[in-house]
Amino acid sequence: MSATASTAQPSLFAKLWYDKNNRSIVVQILATIVLIWFFGSMVLNAVINLEAQGRGFSFAFLEQPASYDINQHLIPYSSRSSHLQAMWVGIINTLLVAVAGIILSTILGFTLGVLRLSKNWLVNKLAYVYIEYVRNVPVLLHILLIHGIIVHSLPRTKEAWNLLSDTAFISNRGLFMPSPEFLPMFKFVLAAFIGAIVFAWLFRRFARSLQARTGTQLPVFWVSVLAIIGLPVIAFIATGHPINWEYPTLKGFNFQGGAVIRPEFLALWLALSLYTAAFIAENVRAGILAIDHGQTEASMALGLPRNRTLNLVVIPQALRVIVPPLSSQYLNLAKNSSLAIAIGYMDVTATIGGISLNQTGRAMECMILVMAIYLIISLTISGIMNYYNKRIALVER
Repeated sequence: MSATASTAQPSLFAKLWYDKNNRSIVVQILATIVLIWFFGSMVLNAVINLEAQGRGFSFAFLEQPASYDINQHLIPYSSRSSHLQAMWVGIINTLLVAVAGIILSTILGFTLGVLRLSKNWLVNKLAYVYIEYVRNVPVLLHILLIHGIIVHSLPRTKEAWNLLSDTAFISNRGLFMPSPEFLPMFKFVLAAFIGAIVFAWLFRRFARSLQARTGTQLPVFWVSVLAIIGLPVIAFIATGHPINWEYPTLKGFNFQGGAVIRPEFLALWLALSLYTAAFIAENVRAGILAIDHGQTEASMALGLPRNRTLNLVVIPQALRVIVPPLSSQYLNLAKNSSLAIAIGYMDVTATIGGISLNQTGRAMECMILVMAIYLIISLTISGIMNYYNKRIALVER
């Protein structure tokens, strides 16, 4: 009996449960099944209740005419377009302000974070006052304040400021600029630009390998800039300037033609950027302070000036501390863009989650779409930042 018991094989359940790695996978699978069942039950219950009320659950309303105007759209749209087209306009407007806000807030945040550590008393305190003021005022108030300043401080349309010799105008209705019309030959200019980017990337890799083998340093930055700017310019001249310009002209009570940047977009962009930059500045300051001061002393002992020490020694190491909380700030900026409805900027919340919802009465369907859109945007930002964080992480051996 003892020999039989000693040679008995453990059951499949025992193998899965008593092994640490297998147990964690089993628990995650079970938890996922429970969550899917829970949310599936909620959705099924909601669908049954809607059908009992005679409303049903359907996304067919997306093909119906939207019957409302959108003041800023980068793709063709009119009041006769469908709710689906209105949703796409809102998604593009959301992505536009999110991407533009991330770029500007990053530049301002890194600048303020460095100035916050300046030995100049006045510069240090000015950065400190700005950061503390902005961080402790709700972002919605910043949006309303900047929008009010833009609308009430800029002149009316007939008194618009003339910029660049009758080619651009600015008023309380927006910044009106010439818009380009690309001719068929412009595709060669675009191809030259893409080729220049590929060349700059390949040249950078070659320069790194050459420096690792021989120690020779090549002017990667200036060669890349020259290629990215020079090749498209050469292609542009060689193809006979394949761009026509449409200029804005005052007709009646507003400008017609050209491109326009609406005050709603400008106010939302500036408010979100200035607000998020204050938080990024504190992340940058914390990241720089996390680097041992001996690193700075060692680089200066080698003769590196302070600005080169910051760029080559301190910031690359500080990024490992800065990037994780920086991802959260980018996510906050993208989600805070939903406050655009307060000033009439037509983002995805104002279109499919606002006017379309009120017109069709499809609250559940519209909210599911809005939640899914923000979830996709947030996961995309998180994925990009996680990838970059792994690229700059220390490699353990």
